[in-house]
Amino acid sequence: MNDGNAQKFSNVLLSGAAGVASFVFSLVAFLYITELDTQIVASLVAGTFCLLISYVASERPNSESARSLTALAERLLAVEEGDLTSPAPAILRESNPKLAAAVDTLFEEVRASIENAHALGMYDPVTSLPNRLHFRSEADKLLSTANGSRSAMLFIDLDRFKAVNDCLGHARGDQLLVMVANRLRVVVTAEIGDSQLPRPLLARLAGDEFTMFFPQIEGLAEIEMIARRIALAVSESFELQGHSIDIGASIGVAVSPDHGSTVESLMRAADLAMYRAKARGGGQHCLFSDELAKEHQLRIETENALTDVVPRGQLRLVLQPQMSLTTGETTGVEALLRWLHPRDGVRAPSTFISIAEQTGMIGEIGDWVMDQVALILSGWRRQGIDRRLAFNISPRQLDRIDFFTRLRHAFAAQDVPLSMVELEFTETAAMQCSEHELAEIAALRAEGASIAIDDFGTGYSNLARLRSMPLDRVKLDQQLIADIETSEKARVVVQAVVHLIKGIDCEIVAESVENSAQADILRAMGCDTVQGYVFAEPMYEDDFEAWISNADGRRSVA
Repeated sequence: MNDGNAQKFSNVLLSGAAGVASFVFSLVAFLYITELDTQIVASLVAGTFCLLISYVASERPNSESARSLTALAERLLAVEEGDLTSPAPAILRESNPKLAAAVDTLFEEVRASIENAHALGMYDPVTSLPNRLHFRSEADKLLSTANGSRSAMLFIDLDRFKAVNDCLGHARGDQLLVMVANRLRVVVTAEIGDSQLPRPLLARLAGDEFTMFFPQIEGLAEIEMIARRIALAVSESFELQGHSIDIGASIGVAVSPDHGSTVESLMRAADLAMYRAKARGGGQHCLFSDELAKEHQLRIETENALTDVVPRGQLRLVLQPQMSLTTGETTGVEALLRWLHPRDGVRAPSTFISIAEQTGMIGEIGDWVMDQVALILSGWRRQGIDRRLAFNISPRQLDRIDFFTRLRHAFAAQDVPLSMVELEFTETAAMQCSEHELAEIAALRAEGASIAIDDFGTGYSNLARLRSMPLDRVKLDQQLIADIETSEKARVVVQAVVHLIKGIDCEIVAESVENSAQADILRAMGCDTVQGYVFAEPMYEDDFEAWISNADGRRSVA
């Protein structure tokens, strides 16, 4: 029984009870009261009682107004069952039209609010494109109905967008995102044309990331052509509040079923391909491949294995001598890191250092290297081996506030003077050092440490910075000298670099010199020192100590 019917039933019971009570009271009064004055009083009491009962009954919701309110209550309770569309009850419209109109307006506003909330939950408020949640839902539906046909997922990441936010502000950045979204809409519309194929999905995932899903494609050539059109469309200048903005797009492409059969797997594959496109310089697309998948898996395994590489004692240092091309003496030594991987064997730094830097694990590894170098030099002092030992410093290590303090403490704890230490910084890291970091490096040099730039010729040097840096040596990258014995152009480039380094009064060290022909050419060009297999291969500490002892013994005999 609903609330309205229950109310009516209770009203009937009350009215019936009032009539019965009045009848019984009157009957008793006339049967047992004989005096006139007493009968009059009893009649007045009975009448008053009947009036009271009638008043109570009349105040019960039996009126039209009360019935309309009851109907309104029933309408409001219907909201619990999801009814937001039914109009106000007809009886309410008749008895109170203003209230009925207000009820209808209220429900209209509620429906509009719910629709707005739904839109906010499914669409990006900046570009009005579907958001990640909406995109994945719709792409799932389209992929499930693909019936074996090939589909394509494109992951689009804007190049240099952060610079726009930093220079012009986030409001201008949002305007640029709207303009990019409009250009992507144009590309999608152009691809549809008169085709009967399902319409592609376009969405903004987050930040400067967009994605497209093509439910049906004819082949790889078609989707790669679309990717090139997208890169071209985004690369054209944007006019924004009087500014000409040049950005680009790195695009990753994944195809179903070759690269995944679910939306999640396709997005992951396209994301990996996008990062490869960005690593190549951006402004281009990259198709996902098995090679990328293997590299990604190897990276994940490397990250996991690096978490406890120091506690497990899997790191080693090998030592490679540096020889003076003038005197033939061993003028210095470089400590090179090796990872004794339990499955892969000995791994070179190039296979894991960049990952350690990106994940932050380089801090622990760098501390281990410093401690080991200090221990090695302490042993050399006791044995009378007077050689300078160089080791690499990662740019991420410089980010630590206590790095320079930690470095001094490591060598002071082993009673090793900084004059036996050489710190090597990559060319790019050296160019990006802050003024504070340069001052700290200069202080170390003043205390006796040598400073070198490693892998010179692979980065982008600021010549003014190079001239003003606290610097002792510059090490030529192996790629720079690889072809000097066969290529005239390579020799011209190396000779120019040698003159440049000599001009800033620094010693030149050539790395990875593999044969005597290269060493002879470098000597003729004015190179001071060489390091490589032509002179000596990297050795563990015990082997190096035996080697240097023999080398010094031969020299003393000579």
